Order: sequence, then structure tokens, then C-alpha cells
Amino acid sequence: MDLARTEVAPGARPRPSRRGRGAARLGLMAVPVAFFAVFFAYPVVAITVRGLKIDGVWRFGRIADVLGQSDIRHVLWFTTWQALASTALTLLIALPGAYVFARFEFRGKQILRAVVTVPFVLPTVVVGTAFLALLGRGGLLDELWGVRLDTTVWAILLAHVFFNYAVVVRTVGGLWSQLDPRQEEAARMLGASRFAAWRTVTLPALGPAVAAAALMVFLFTFTSFGVVQILGGPTFSTLEVEIYRQTSEIFDLSTAAVLTLVQFAAVGAILAVHARTVRRRETALRLVDAAATARPPRGAGQWALLTAVLGSIAVLLVLPLAVLVERSLDAPGFGYYKALTRNEGSLFLVPPIDAVGNSLRYALAATAIALLIGGLAAAALTRRDTGRLGRLVRGFDALLMLPLGVSAVTVGFGFLIALDEPPLDLRSSWILVPLAQALVGVPFVVRTMLPVLRAVDGRLREAAAVLGASPWRVWREVDLPMVRRALLIAAGFAFAVSLGEFGATVFIARPDNPTLPVAVARLLGRAGDLNYGQAMALSTILMLVCAVALLSLERLRTDVRNGPRNSPHNSSHNGPRNGPRSDRTGEF
Repeated sequence: MDLARTEVAPGARPRPSRRGRGAARLGLMAVPVAFFAVFFAYPVVAITVRGLKIDGVWRFGRIADVLGQSDIRHVLWFTTWQALASTALTLLIALPGAYVFARFEFRGKQILRAVVTVPFVLPTVVVGTAFLALLGRGGLLDELWGVRLDTTVWAILLAHVFFNYAVVVRTVGGLWSQLDPRQEEAARMLGASRFAAWRTVTLPALGPAVAAAALMVFLFTFTSFGVVQILGGPTFSTLEVEIYRQTSEIFDLSTAAVLTLVQFAAVGAILAVHARTVRRRETALRLVDAAATARPPRGAGQWALLTAVLGSIAVLLVLPLAVLVERSLDAPGFGYYKALTRNEGSLFLVPPIDAVGNSLRYALAATAIALLIGGLAAAALTRRDTGRLGRLVRGFDALLMLPLGVSAVTVGFGFLIALDEPPLDLRSSWILVPLAQALVGVPFVVRTMLPVLRAVDGRLREAAAVLGASPWRVWREVDLPMVRRALLIAAGFAFAVSLGEFGATVFIARPDNPTLPVAVARLLGRAGDLNYGQAMALSTILMLVCAVALLSLERLRTDVRNGPRNSPHNSSHNGPRNGPRSDRTGEF
């Protein structure tokens, strides 16, 4: 222990030195790093090596061969183009909603906020199914006007807006609600017009938040899988869909490996830019309590804006889900739901309804794993360090985000290839599915818990340690009471995203234990009204489970805002690597 840097109270235990705190930080990081090394890096590297190393010889020339193919270049172009278009369209539609939620107070606002968030945690398979019921063959538009959009790019773009609307509302609206409106009012008193005051005062403050939201939407749409697979048909294919096709249908691992590397490089660049925007958001801003900035709408213009936003939410977010439920009830006497209890057509080895129980068990196990790994990671990231340790911690933080952008298809198929021999022969084990789902849940746990952990005054921990408390007791007596609600919120989100994970699970879920998303995809892949209706019914069940989880989280979130000062959402509107003010993940 470095006694020169230790303050000791009479009769008390010396405070840990900086070197000791650094060692403790590395100890906390050890388990998450080992988890990601074994269950993320190893499978991804294994499938990439399998594709590029043929007969013991590296075939790097295969990269140029694959990228030189016209159909692959078309996939790369469409992936990028549709992600840019989806991002622009989402910002255009969602920014007015962010303003309304930030500045207006109206009846039912909290419930509507939960409704807006539900699509974000819905499985992509459910989103695709909902828009298929609205825009596809026999859908609402087809019945009313004979219009079908299920094989057009517009269906994909609208589904992406549906899916990512909450990202913009939560990220931008969260910060907008805490900006002091008096700054803009002062500019107007000095002679600036309303637009000039907004452009010169508010927009620069919101700029990094808008950039962060745009980058996250671009990331999610760039790696889109379930939505494009269901709505795009054979005409449109993103990188993720093409990796799935090359892996499961053509069995061309070398092409899939090249596309995985391309996607990995693109995602790495996106995350690097996102980190830069996060650092820009650390600029000091004059923030106030969000409750003090919201006012009832006044004047015809504000009421018209509120009406327009509510109308867009009803059409883009609520209508697809309502049509999904209506289609699931088409058969008399809940016929589609009753059919789920029978194993007809030998599509599954068990009745489709069993997928509900399987998904719940898998999601609970994945949530427990995500809480353990994510909790340790969040504790390790609590302090901001400089120098060599700071760079190491920032690299560790970036590692935690990679599962959100790297091909889930690659991870799932990598599980089958890499985890098939001792000491990690898990291909026949049920734990394989929760492990894959936990990879996606960990980033949500970290981003939910990190803001509140950083909001805890470090002097409280130091005082407890000086008074003789062990590290475990410091955590139990100081940190846990303050992060308990954040822990529950993190568990809710980890459960929701685990429940809906599809890209990796489609490879590793066994036929006798299908999950809900896998069962929906298989039902949609077979012709017949009965299969279609059962897919709608299963999607409705999955949607309701996610909606209940989100409504519970919103209630917890409201309690948090009315609770102690050191809550995860009293000042949570900066970036993933920030302190008490986190961005989308802190607000989510």
C-alpha cells in the first residue's frame, strides 16, 4: 500500500491507495472480459478463421474476390443507403415528438411515453410481422385500397422509423427537457426571432444529442435483420441478411466471413464516431429539473403541433400493433390461439405454445447472466481514469458495445462451430441460448446502472472504507440502496431484449425448444392461413409480454424521479461514457 497517498483516521483502516483502487478495477473487469472473450470474441474469430483459412492456408485474396462481386456490392450499397434514409426519416418524424415530450405537459403523457418505448424493445420479428399485417398481402392497405408495400423499400423504412422512434425521443427529448428555457428567452428579448433564438442557442446544445441519436439509429438500421428478412423479400438484402443467407442456405463460409469483417469494420467506425460525440456532450450545460420546463400547450400553433405528433404516433406506432392484434383474432373463437396448443403440420416437435415457456425460461436465465456481467462491468467503469488505465477502461467500455453492432448471425453460427468440443462442448446444452441472449442484454445493463453509480458521491465510499468497512460491505451499505431501482430497470430491459433476440437464437434453439421469435419466423416461412394466423397470435403474445415489462419499467422510472436525488434519471442525459447524465441508455 502506498502510505504516502493514504489518509488514515485515528483507529481506522487506511484508505486504499490509487494503485490498490486500480487493482480492484482490473479485478472487476476480469469476469466480464473473460465472458466476452469466450462467448463473443472466440466464436466470431472461429467462424471468420474457418471461412478464410482453407486447407491450412490463409486465403486473404478471398476478400477482394467477394467485394468484387456485383451482387455483394449491391448489398453493401443498399445496406448503407437504407440506413442513411432510415436515419433521416426517423429524425424528421421523431424530433417534433422529442420537443413535445420535453416541453409540453398533457394528460396521459407517462402512458404515452411507455407506448412510444414499447416498439424499441419489441423483437424485430414482431415488428416485421406487424407491418406485414398492415402493408402486406391481405393487410389493411391491401383490403382498403389494394396497395401492397411489403416488398418495397418503403415498408422497410417505415418499420425502421417504428422501431427507432423512441431512440430519438428519449435521447434528444431527455436533454431538451433539462435545457434552461430562459437562455432562449433571453435571446428573444435581445431581438432575435423565435427561429434565430432556437438556431443559435438551443440547437448547438442539442447538436451532440441529435448526433448521438442519429448514430445509434444508423447502427441499428445498418445491422437490420428481422425487419428486412420479413418485409424485403428476395429483392432487398442487408449485410446481416446476406450473412445469414450465405451461412444457412448457401453454406459459403468464406463469403460470410468476409462480410462479417466488413460489418465489424463499419460498426467499429460508427462506435468511434459515437464516442467522439459523447465526449463533445461532456461540455458543461446549464441544466434544470425536467419537471420545471414542461408546460401545457398554449396557442393554436402548440396545440396543432401536439395534435400532429399524437397523430403520427397513432398511425406509425399504434396502428401496426393494433392491426397485428386484429389479424390474430380473425379466426372465430380465438381459433389461431387455440391452434397454438396443437402440433399440426409437424412444423415443430412440440406445440407452438411451448415457445412461450421456453422463451420465458431462457430470458430469465439470460437476465441473471447479464445482471452479473453487466453489474461488474458498470462497477469497473464507475470512475473516470486518465493515462494508461483510462485508455484500458475506455477500450473495455467499447468492447461492451460491440454485441449491439456485430452480426448476431455470426455469433450464433460461431457458437455452433466453436463451442462443440471439451471443455466447452455446449451445443446440446440449454444454456447456449441464454448465453447468446445475455451478450445483447449486458450493454443495456451497463448503460442503465452506470449513470447512477457515477452519481454516487465517492466520498461516501471512502468514508465507509476508512471506518473499516470491507469492499463488499461498502457496496451493500452505500451503492446498493442507491442502485436498487436502476438494477430493477436494467433487469427489465435485459429480460425484454433477451426475450426478443432472434439473429443468434435462430441457429442454436433446438427444434424441441423453440423460442417465440424463432417460432414466429418459422410460421411465417410456411404458406397457409393457419400458419399466418398462428404467427400473428404468437407475435401478439410476445408484444403483450414486452408491453407489460415496459409499463412496469415506466412506473419504476416515475417513482425514481420522485425519489432520492441520486437516482439514475434525475440527471441522465449524456453519453454512454458520461457521468450522471447518460444518453439513450441512461434514459432507457
